[in-house]
Amino acid sequence: MNFKTALILGLILVSALPLSADDKKKKQPERALLEKMEAVPCGANEKGITGLGTLWASAGITHVNSDEKLCPQYMVITDDMEYHIRPTDTKHPVLLPIGKEIEFKFKKDEMVLRVIDGDKKMETYRVVSMKPVNADAQPQAAAAKSDNPNP
Repeated sequence: MNFKTALILGLILVSALPLSADDKKKKQPERALLEKMEAVPCGANEKGITGLGTLWASAGITHVNSDEKLCPQYMVITDDMEYHIRPTDTKHPVLLPIGKEIEFKFKKDEMVLRVIDGDKKMETYRVVSMKPVNADAQPQAAAAKSDNPNP
């Protein structure tokens, strides 16, 4: 009877342990909100003959058709950060719906994202700038504490 009790207790103990004690869980993508989009200058399209050097410039031929190129720049807000991103594919950028929720991950210096309600395709965007969301609120809170005479 003693052997059976030890066997049953051993089976209960083994079944209570998880099958893998591995901490390598697949990290879930973060969620954020697409707040706004702006068209920002990101270069110029120059057509003409100015690139031919001083030979043409000395002859007085400097005709250039220059158009400022605009790229979409999105503001993505999470709970604690604000990101400004631009598409890596500048020739055919995918327009994202403003006010929708997205899932994103970082791969090196790029943000890979997809719209939750949209298609399943992951798009790559370059992070231009980022700042903490509460950075503006902290100095105001510190100033409010210093103005208050009661500690």
